[in-house]
Amino acid sequence: MIIMKQIKYDVIIIGAGVAGLYAALHLPKDKKVLVINKRETFKCNSFYAQGGIALAVDKEDVPAHIRDTLDAGAGLCCDDAVDVLSQNSRAVIDDLIARGFEFDKDSNGKLLYTKEAAHSRERILHAGGDATGRYMHHFLLTKNPHALWSDARVVDLLIKGSECYGVTVLDHRECRNIYADSVIIASGGVGSLFEYHTNAPCISADLQGLCVMKGIELERMEMLQFHPTVYVDSSSAQKMLLTEALRGEGATIEDEAGRRFLFDYDERGELASRDIVSKAIYEHSKKTGMQIYLSLSNFEHLYFTNRFPNIYKTMQSLDFDVPRQRVPISPAFHYAIGGIKTDLMGRVANIKGLYAIGEAASTQVHGANRLASNSLLEGLVFAQRAVENILANPQTKEFVEFKVVDEVMSYKEDKDKKNLLRRIMWESVSIVRTKAGLNKALEQINALLNEKIGRLLKFRLLTAKEIVRSALARDESIGVHFIKKDNNDEIIDNANA
Repeated sequence: MIIMKQIKYDVIIIGAGVAGLYAALHLPKDKKVLVINKRETFKCNSFYAQGGIALAVDKEDVPAHIRDTLDAGAGLCCDDAVDVLSQNSRAVIDDLIARGFEFDKDSNGKLLYTKEAAHSRERILHAGGDATGRYMHHFLLTKNPHALWSDARVVDLLIKGSECYGVTVLDHRECRNIYADSVIIASGGVGSLFEYHTNAPCISADLQGLCVMKGIELERMEMLQFHPTVYVDSSSAQKMLLTEALRGEGATIEDEAGRRFLFDYDERGELASRDIVSKAIYEHSKKTGMQIYLSLSNFEHLYFTNRFPNIYKTMQSLDFDVPRQRVPISPAFHYAIGGIKTDLMGRVANIKGLYAIGEAASTQVHGANRLASNSLLEGLVFAQRAVENILANPQTKEFVEFKVVDEVMSYKEDKDKKNLLRRIMWESVSIVRTKAGLNKALEQINALLNEKIGRLLKFRLLTAKEIVRSALARDESIGVHFIKKDNNDEIIDNANA
């Protein structure tokens, strides 16, 4: 795709996951819109979302969905944000269906709802069994009415005063400025900062670090969700997620002796929220030295292959005879709850014309712990609201020319430093944290920032630094943020979990 250096768009969308594509879908065809995608279109977190999408099934279910979201968020959710999420959930699902998207149905043609951890009822829709994100992402790609530029990386935000005028894009080692009246950041989370994660390989916290460079506020960066059931015994950094829907439908977690130890930590056992399950696995494994497993033996073989076809095929290719054979698991980084601070219309504070949606944003809807399957829903709801705000407040900015960034993007040595950062984050800033470990991580990150590094690595380091600083600033354990005070403290603090 050839783009002139001074071409101007109505809207630029950074990221082609569900949030970015749903925003594009709501922008009229007569608007000049460009969607910028860092890599191949399928390399986004949306593509790998297995479990499904939560919603309030009907008006009567709205209060319960709100309550479940607030309870999972451990008191740190923004009530207004949760209300927006739940009140608009049915409408965005109905919009997708009206546009032709098909969720899984029963033999009578009725939508199939399933239950996941910390939900009080069955309210999660799915598609393709365990391929909801893949199906939804493909559907939105086929419906996208605007230009899509792949293999292009945003390396600067063109900001002057308190206005955003566009972006700088790195394309085949050449930087060029692309201008727009509005810019929407939908670039995803921070997975590649960690040694073990479930994210797409290109989710590397670039835009969060760029925001730090530009003085744009990030918030609640310490709130990082680790998925409890991940198959990590592989050579790639991206590990295989085993969806929470498995536990919602009968899978159990046990140690080598076959004991379901989760009930020692929470009366809900496998259906406790993700933060509690992850910490329980961490503590039990450390205390006993045992490997932890996900048992699928409660599933009938035919049902399992139909309901979870992709998990079945992948595990069979790894020589696991599922559902008969149990699978070794470990928690791994999964989802960034915090991010670029926005209001409830997706607007980035104090920067006119700049929006953030999806996992890149912090609307405070998830609080201290995201309720299962609320992430795709958040991406849809707040993408639509951001576009509504853009269309309701049309603006045409005068052209302001910016100098193209001329920093070195990367050095040969950056790869080793990137891998060192991933180890630092996994060892000191993951499931269980200590003040000493966080301070050591901060020293190591600052040391790396003072070395000769490229701009792309600098983005990662600045994001990592904000995560560590936020974790150090929160003394009390809450939700996914567990800070262990000393070696005599209990790993699991049920009062704060």
